Amino acid sequence: MSLIVQKYGGTSVADIERIRNVARRVQAGRQRGDDLVVVVSAMAGETNRLLGLARDMCSEPDRRESDVLVSTGEQVTTALLAMALTHAGCPAVSLQGHQIRIVTDQSYSKARIRSIDDARIRAELAAGRVVVVAGFQGVDEDDNITTLGRGGSDTSGVALAAALKADSCEIYTDVDGVYTSDPRICPQARKLDRISYDEMLELASLGAKVLQIRSVEFAKRYQVPVHVRSTFTETEGTWVVEEEASMEDVLVSGVTSDSNEAKITLLGVPDQPGLAARVFGPIADANIVVDMIIQNAGSDERTTDLTFTVPKADFPQAMKLVEQLKREIGAKGLRTDENIAKVSVVGLGMRSHAGVAAKMFRTLADMNINIQMIATSEIKTSIVVDAKFVELAVRVLHDAFIGADEPA
Repeated sequence: MSLIVQKYGGTSVADIERIRNVARRVQAGRQRGDDLVVVVSAMAGETNRLLGLARDMCSEPDRRESDVLVSTGEQVTTALLAMALTHAGCPAVSLQGHQIRIVTDQSYSKARIRSIDDARIRAELAAGRVVVVAGFQGVDEDDNITTLGRGGSDTSGVALAAALKADSCEIYTDVDGVYTSDPRICPQARKLDRISYDEMLELASLGAKVLQIRSVEFAKRYQVPVHVRSTFTETEGTWVVEEEASMEDVLVSGVTSDSNEAKITLLGVPDQPGLAARVFGPIADANIVVDMIIQNAGSDERTTDLTFTVPKADFPQAMKLVEQLKREIGAKGLRTDENIAKVSVVGLGMRSHAGVAAKMFRTLADMNINIQMIATSEIKTSIVVDAKFVELAVRVLHDAFIGADEPA
């Protein structure tokens, strides 16, 4: 008998018939003798509908109350799935984040999990029930309802698998695995049988939508095998696992893009110690994630230009902070650009192969695509380009590194 955590996304539970389909899958797992904890998202589109109601009520809804509101989406699907299972003769019980005590910090709308009390779940499993858990939500130390941010149900699923020491966590979605690129952009993209935690972390952080990055962080930290697969087929998906020696034989595992970033440049900033701390401290305090950073020499030796990117959703708040900082530090100007995209190549093989960045730059230059920013790590190279070139950049890079017969 195995203990398996299954997570079903919004498209998997989009309506009553799809919830019944999930119930049939879960029941089949029980018939194989597995203990099952099932984490569900809200029905597709429901979170957006609830957020829309909040914005209709007021232009800037209180974040605590927004979390109370949007958490109801998962409460609906947990109850409906538990009903479907029980009606089919498979004992089940639905539990919300506060009933389990999934404890988070107080960062409403993007809270981070601190601890999980697994006693209630284990008791229900011992009683022979399938436990259906609301994803995306928890409570803080004062019992206020919190939510984990977009894609948070992935994090809920993997975190529960870690807390329960489950044999695996199955992430069911509307795609049948992790691909070398987005098939909608690159028709030549291929499904991967296995991918390492580190590669998946990079892909998730760089725009791949298959898994939420914090779920991969949990999986890596607690060595949880994650199986990404489709709700609508029986096809084997992609396993996200510990690094294996054979994985380094592949130069590039994926090419990904992210169009949800904006660029901010502070011009003519006094070049003095402590500058970066003064600029990025308030941004970090506002819980805004800064991605790429470039500092260039200014027009004279006493100033510098500082360029960085932030998520588009955080751009308005970041701009308010930067406008104030501009005055405080005496910067000469401010420039922004929301029409950018980040394109990245990722692969464990990049550790031991020289020339990946050079080939990437040469490939883009041949297509007359200008590179605005560059960032590298041990297993990835990322660049920022004009948004209108993003799909072309992804396709030509995929052809160069993955579509070719032999990697260079």
